[in-house]
Amino acid sequence: MNRSGARPLRVVQVGAGAMGVAWMRTLAASGDVELVGVADLDTDRAAQAVRAVGVDAEVGASLGELLATGPDAVVNVTIPAAHTAVNVEALFAGLPVLCEKPAAPTLAEALVQAAAAEATGRLLMISQSRRYFAALEAYRSRIAELGPIGLLTTGFFRAPRFGGFRDEMDQPLLVDMAIHAFDAARHLLGAEPVSVGCESWNPSWSWYRGDAAATATFLFEEGTRYVFTGSWCAEGAETSWNGEWLASGAKGTATWDGEDRVRSSAGGAVDVPRGDQEQIAGALAEFVAALRAGVEPAGAIAGNVRSLAMVEAAVRSAESGRRVEIDALLELAYQDALSHPVREEIRTRLESWGTATAALPRQRAVTS
Repeated sequence: MNRSGARPLRVVQVGAGAMGVAWMRTLAASGDVELVGVADLDTDRAAQAVRAVGVDAEVGASLGELLATGPDAVVNVTIPAAHTAVNVEALFAGLPVLCEKPAAPTLAEALVQAAAAEATGRLLMISQSRRYFAALEAYRSRIAELGPIGLLTTGFFRAPRFGGFRDEMDQPLLVDMAIHAFDAARHLLGAEPVSVGCESWNPSWSWYRGDAAATATFLFEEGTRYVFTGSWCAEGAETSWNGEWLASGAKGTATWDGEDRVRSSAGGAVDVPRGDQEQIAGALAEFVAALRAGVEPAGAIAGNVRSLAMVEAAVRSAESGRRVEIDALLELAYQDALSHPVREEIRTRLESWGTATAALPRQRAVTS
């Protein structure tokens, strides 16, 4: 249903794998957009997905082939290694982009994308879909009532058997999943991470090749510690996909079960009704609203970079056995980005920053 009265945005989606089909169904169900094209290197797969979802969309092997459909925006659901190429192509074609997380395989590539968005004046938003839960916002409000926060924790325990690329990754939990919790921690605290110490390992019964378990302790501004402990081979009493959360502050404690129940020693317990636009539907709704209002959404690439930096810092700490400073890592990534072969417009924008930390916006604390 289109509640704004505006015409639907014409969208081309790039990527037609399993997550691509989920996005196609979400786009088809939205009254705010019209899916006019689907691009995938495997055009047979794209055509099959279009038929399965039941949409009237053209199929092509690349975004370039579908520009003639006259899109207003692009949804990028390719593999992370392809994100930068697709996003840059779309931005320089004058099209805003909603891109699946993570923005890129490396922090340097994410900075290149942020510079491309600045250079073109087009929105590049990263879909951190697990920010879009009504209960998460209720929990954020409860945390704000606790005064200074000393400790925020996430326990994440699941046992998915995906098969495919995740089974072969070096750090499947940290790289593919933990960014959701890390991004939510920044949002809940309204603050930025300073450093991290992380240990990762692979239990003997794990079906993953790489490390499926990890504990990361982040130091945030104002001295708050954020501790993430998780496992992707934890059969038995599994947590929500959002994990289980606890915040301890000067005025008490607040918890969230990752689903509907939020508790606070200051305000008791409440079951928060589910919203009608959660997860990727919530990301899509924010993207469309931002384009129509001409405002920058929470998931804009520049604001998302520090969530990706938390992932890269945790991985580096786990692999080196040393604590990693986030700002120092960002500056190393910035120097790497400057050495990338990129369009002159992107290079000029990167050089204008001077430092990465000066160019990136910061989270703002929520007040009660």
